[in-house]
This record gives sequence, C-alpha cells and structure tokens, in this order.
Amino acid sequence: MNPLRIIESFNLAIGKLCSFAVFIGMAIVIYEVIARYAFNAPSVWAPGYTQRIFAGYFILIGAYTLIKGGHVRVDILLNTRSPRWNAFADTLNYVALVIWTLALTYEAWFYFMDAWDFNEVDDSALRHPMWPVHLALFVGSALILLQGLSGVIASSLEFIKPKQKTEG
Repeated sequence: MNPLRIIESFNLAIGKLCSFAVFIGMAIVIYEVIARYAFNAPSVWAPGYTQRIFAGYFILIGAYTLIKGGHVRVDILLNTRSPRWNAFADTLNYVALVIWTLALTYEAWFYFMDAWDFNEVDDSALRHPMWPVHLALFVGSALILLQGLSGVIASSLEFIKPKQKTEG
C-alpha cells in the first residue's frame, strides 16, 4: 500500500476517533449549566475538564482538518493558475507547515517530559496534572507534522507530473 495513503488513513481514523470528545465536552458543559443555573450548585471540576477535553480535541484533529482542507487558506494565488503552479504553491505551504510543526513537536516533547518528571499540576483547586495536556500537544503536532511531510511529497510529485484536468 502507498505510504502516503497509510498516513492519510491513520490520521483520518485518529480524527474520527477524537471527534467523539466533543460529545463528552458538550455533556459536561450541559451538566454544568444545569447545575449552576437550575440548582445553584456549580461544580469545581467541570471548567478544568472541559478545557482539557476541548484543548485535546482541537490539537488531535489538526491532521484530519488538514486532510479535509478545513484550515484557513489564502487562495488568491492558488487555484487561479496551472496545476503545476498550484502544486508548487502547495509544496511551499507544506514546507512552512513542516518547519513550524517540527519546532512545535520538538518543544511539546520537552513540555510533556517536564510535566511528567516534575508532576506539574495546574493552579485550580483540584490541581489537575498537566502531562495529559502536554502529551496531547505532542501527539497532535506530531500527527500534523506527519501529514505535512506527506503533503510535501504529494505536492512535489504533482509538481513534477501534474494531473490533467478532465472536462465533463
């Protein structure tokens, strides 16, 4: 099987799996709203857990969003020229993405290790451990990096041998 397809399939599966975190986060928010406004009994734990769930969700679906074309793009210079030009512009964009996510992934690993080694906790009353948040940042940025590398290869191949548009 094509390695680029394997990477894409893996990131699609991770994105779909992590998308269910939204329902968990929504359930906690709904619980908190009902507890706070209907029973005047807000919880101490809900804000911290919803922050962690949604933070993990947003970083872990980054590669999925990249595959689906959901990230913000400026298309003024794209899709107005030849397929070769579009592939060249995509290659440059993916290279920039790879550089950024390489730095982010590198730093995220050290954030995770520090949080793990020093048992770092947040400043809330429950003192949640910080390592799960940093681990999600590391894994999510590594998945985006992997998808970005795949994009560099795919767009470079498209630049070398562009596909012809078919009419119909």
